[in-house]
Amino acid sequence: MTDRSLRPSDPAFVGGHRVLARLGEGGMGVVYLGRTETGALAAVKVIQAEYAHDEEFRARFRRETRAARRVDCPWVVKVTGADPEAEQPWLATAFEPGPSLADAVHRHGPLPVGAVRVLGRQLARALDAVHAVRLVHRDVKPGNILLAVDGPRLIDFGIARFADDTAITSADLVVGTPGFLSPEQAAGGGQLGPASDMFSLGCVLAYAATGRPPFGGGAVDALLYRTVHDRPDLDGVEEELAAVLLRCLAKVAADRPTAAELDAALVEDVPPATADWLPEDVVRLIAERSAEMMALPEIEATLADAPQPTAPSRRRFLALTSGGAVLAAGGGIAAWAALRSGSRRAKGPAAPGWALGVQADLSGPGKAAGQAQEQGARLAVEQFNALGERAFTLELRTADDGGSADRAVTAAQRLVADPDVLAVLGSSADATTQAALPVYDAALLPVISMSAGQNLLQNVRSFVRGRPLHNAVAMKLAFQLKATSSATPVGLLLDRSGGDVSWMSIQMINLVLRKYGDTTHPRVIPAGTTDLAPVLDDMRAHGIRAFVYAGPAEGAIRAARGLARFDGPKYAAEPALDARFAAEPTAEGWTVTASAIGIEAPSVHTFAQAFRTRYGHAPGLWAAEGYDAANLLIRELTAANGKRPARAALATSLKTARYQGITRAFAFDAETAGTPMLATPASFVHEVRGGAFRYLGPAPDKAPRPKGK
Repeated sequence: MTDRSLRPSDPAFVGGHRVLARLGEGGMGVVYLGRTETGALAAVKVIQAEYAHDEEFRARFRRETRAARRVDCPWVVKVTGADPEAEQPWLATAFEPGPSLADAVHRHGPLPVGAVRVLGRQLARALDAVHAVRLVHRDVKPGNILLAVDGPRLIDFGIARFADDTAITSADLVVGTPGFLSPEQAAGGGQLGPASDMFSLGCVLAYAATGRPPFGGGAVDALLYRTVHDRPDLDGVEEELAAVLLRCLAKVAADRPTAAELDAALVEDVPPATADWLPEDVVRLIAERSAEMMALPEIEATLADAPQPTAPSRRRFLALTSGGAVLAAGGGIAAWAALRSGSRRAKGPAAPGWALGVQADLSGPGKAAGQAQEQGARLAVEQFNALGERAFTLELRTADDGGSADRAVTAAQRLVADPDVLAVLGSSADATTQAALPVYDAALLPVISMSAGQNLLQNVRSFVRGRPLHNAVAMKLAFQLKATSSATPVGLLLDRSGGDVSWMSIQMINLVLRKYGDTTHPRVIPAGTTDLAPVLDDMRAHGIRAFVYAGPAEGAIRAARGLARFDGPKYAAEPALDARFAAEPTAEGWTVTASAIGIEAPSVHTFAQAFRTRYGHAPGLWAAEGYDAANLLIRELTAANGKRPARAALATSLKTARYQGITRAFAFDAETAGTPMLATPASFVHEVRGGAFRYLGPAPDKAPRPKGK
């Protein structure tokens, strides 16, 4: 079950609603499950204090709340109350216990074409009602659509605006969820109209039909670029439906259908207001989510040490259903799910073991980094088990994904199915981590990654990233260049073989260097290019005096060979931190900035000695990061005072963890795109010397002051 427990700082009452549990937390506030004196349940969103002190925000919130209360549509959650004048303004809507569209697709895959058509028609009617009161929702996404047996519900007016309002903040701020933004939102534009919501709805329906966003995933900057410039990916969508979606996904707002036009364009014969529109497994999920809500603590259990029932009793089941808890699934379905789940739990589990999992590429192209992390984590576990006084013995279970996204799903499923595994380090690559996260998130199995640096755009609740994003590391590379060289112009080579990581790195480096007054000469080569001579000749002909490469290690080797006689400073982005590149004779003197620390770092000295004793050789790059991640997870396990923690509780505590490791200080800031960010990002500088990487130290946090400043 999702951890919905209240925190000491949470209120007991909000506007006449008795607060029962946390439903979620976003950028503008916390959403609670509340019950009125009449027994009706509501989702109560309490706005953060920083907005509450803004009088302009209060005035706008007051207007938008009045408008939202006028929205009259069965497919939009009903606004049941609000107080814009409260110390912390709040808004209450009818509570829907069903899963979100994002949850349903993650668990059970794309919806059938008929279900997508029904979904589209009803959401079109929802948006038509929203637009009729001159509101623009601005965050239509799978996570804001709840599924019930009689149809979907559009939720969250948290960032809704009047159609003729200007942007909520500065023009360069993107508001909404990347992957489901309109081109005008992605470009950071000012005024947004109903057509923006229609583009987002097109993205949602494409996601429902295929299981993937139509403009892909990965780094935010790259995703926004594709939204503005690229054709949507509708492969696998039925031809007639694809034609309708292409109209919604038109780049020009005026070319998109209105909500009413989309409603008319989507024809489906499924009977309305029945469960027939959804696949059986999704109906079952709706029932289970309704039953989960019934397992919340009693209203009277307000003390911190109050017992938490594991399954609803018959008395509680009857009391809750009569109080209005079953709103979407229907009493019969929810009763079946509650009693069925209760009978399973009555048997009681066997005495569990304690284990950490490691998912990594242990046999594929990235096996050096994967094996290093596994060895570092194993050393941490063995050191813990060697302690004289400890509450439990820990095991390490591994799952090799071979660097393959398909194998990553299987590896994650194996660790999820192991009842002893309480948390996972992994995966060791961006693509495999992104593929595995839906599996871990569905089980609320906590995961920390130390080497995946892309912005993995998913509604993940159990994932933390123990390293900075790739663009943050690229920024440090630009700072290192400015701190060590005044050479300009700088040649920037983007190798498309490196995917979004390369694009993101070069964009950031180009931005920083231009800000500091340098001239740059950027060039792009298509994926798979093996002959770099023409582009390198072009760069030299334009008089470049320094060079930066962003792409895979194989491409970095080709660039080093092609620039063997170039005597200017040469730099490469993180993927070049590979022993194969360091062993290339022409790579001598190249500088690489990465998130992995060097084994020569003073803080790593004791670990490196212990590693040599255990394995008979020096630790590889990323081994110290694996050691840190395992020790952070061990620290969270020991905080349970000998009691086996639930996976969901551990996932929650991990997001607020504070730990001083040998590679960095671990502390996590507020969530961005669903993932807590490392508050103290660490990047390090390495130089190729004598066929190996020599550690130079932490990368600078800023560049020298620009000339004339």
